[in-house]
Amino acid sequence: MNKPLRRVAIFCGLLMLALLVRNNWIQYAQADKLRTDEKNRRVAIERYATPRGDIIVDGEPITGHKATGGDFAYKRTYKDGAMWAPVTGYVSQAFGANQLEAIEDGILTGNDDRLFFRNTLDMLTGEKRQGGSVVTTLSSAAQKAAYEGLGDKKGAVAAIEPSTGKILALASTPSYDPSSFAGASNKDGEAWNALQKKNNPDDPMLNRALRETYSPGSTFKVVTAAAALEEGLVDDIDAKTDTPEPWIMPDTTTPLRNHGNIRCENATLRAALQYSCNSVFGKLSDEVGNEKMIEYAEKFGFNEAKLDTPVRAAMSVFPEDNRPQNAMAGIGQASNRATPLQMAMVTAAIANDGTLMRPYMVDQLKAPNLDTIETTEPQELSQPVSAENAQKLQEMMETVVEEGTGGNARIDGVTVGGKTGTAERGINNTGKPYAWFISYAKTDEGSPVAVAVVVEDSNATGADISGGGLAAPIAKDVMEAVLKSKQ
Repeated sequence: MNKPLRRVAIFCGLLMLALLVRNNWIQYAQADKLRTDEKNRRVAIERYATPRGDIIVDGEPITGHKATGGDFAYKRTYKDGAMWAPVTGYVSQAFGANQLEAIEDGILTGNDDRLFFRNTLDMLTGEKRQGGSVVTTLSSAAQKAAYEGLGDKKGAVAAIEPSTGKILALASTPSYDPSSFAGASNKDGEAWNALQKKNNPDDPMLNRALRETYSPGSTFKVVTAAAALEEGLVDDIDAKTDTPEPWIMPDTTTPLRNHGNIRCENATLRAALQYSCNSVFGKLSDEVGNEKMIEYAEKFGFNEAKLDTPVRAAMSVFPEDNRPQNAMAGIGQASNRATPLQMAMVTAAIANDGTLMRPYMVDQLKAPNLDTIETTEPQELSQPVSAENAQKLQEMMETVVEEGTGGNARIDGVTVGGKTGTAERGINNTGKPYAWFISYAKTDEGSPVAVAVVVEDSNATGADISGGGLAAPIAKDVMEAVLKSKQ
């Protein structure tokens, strides 16, 4: 063989070797990665080849499936989809999944490693793979009351069982029906695009109960009261406080004003909460100090970046700030921000005699044959306030409902504690305020429910916007729904 031919042969041999190496690398080293790559259409075809398992509420599925006759054999359906969207999230052949549908995807599709033995048996017997189910802690009655109570208002509701941390309701309005874009057709694409914030300023796909933060307004005063009691600044809730009127915020010449014609000079802690005296709670926040206020807020769950329910909640924030801003944060303004879930947690801790339980919404994961794979056990998160001081806070919150601004939440024959809030917003407070209400119901057997309601926007205007007027009736409906379901 002459020299040029030998070079060509060697070059061709090297090309063949490179091809063999590359082929083996793809077939063996990258096989699993390519097999599961989301761009591999076979992955999607396999994912939708069998009916998806269900999400369960009160023993009944709130999800379903529908045969399509296409490459993707089945697509997801939802019962009362708009009502349950803040719980389920969505799963779409074109747009993926989020919330419970994404977090528990392995169980719902039947691909979870914990179902390996079951899937192996199905393969040997020729049975199709089946998805498991996700059993939630939610109450259908509470969810319906929350969703219907919000109606055409923009807002959210979160309800918790104080003794366990079980989430009973998560409602957000406006909402969306995940069924409308569960497929992969042009119609599904149009429905998806219509729901995007850039095309719909109401942002119906935003989970306001978990993922939006608001100024909590006067509802935060119960946290400031807890801090003042724990720090020993107040011992007797019926003793007069040393609060001038007007009270001038520290390092400023600006008075912290009270709304309306209420008299808050030297008001007792009980009366200050009853009439929502800004001056009393701003002064107490200043006396506790920013560092300690942050400490107590964090015991209630603020500043926690990884609060998973298992859907992750947005972080509620009590800020590090100067003295006047800390005083404002102590009445739920300034940079103080909270999710509805966070304020439900605050209320639940007080109702549970000072013990805050970790909130969760998945009770059990079940295999297709209904064997239990995993059960969530209640877990204590913190003890933000002593039992003695929690009971003082309960007394104060019950006075708010019986004699103060929370009268619209009264329930005959049931003890109800609550706190209203009207949170200012916008430059120079020119925006429409948020209307808040937090509450709990208490019977001889304990407190089965704590609720937080925020109305972000409604048809009400001016003086008609108030936590007691807009949010308290919704909270009452949710509490009554839970109480009736316990009977």
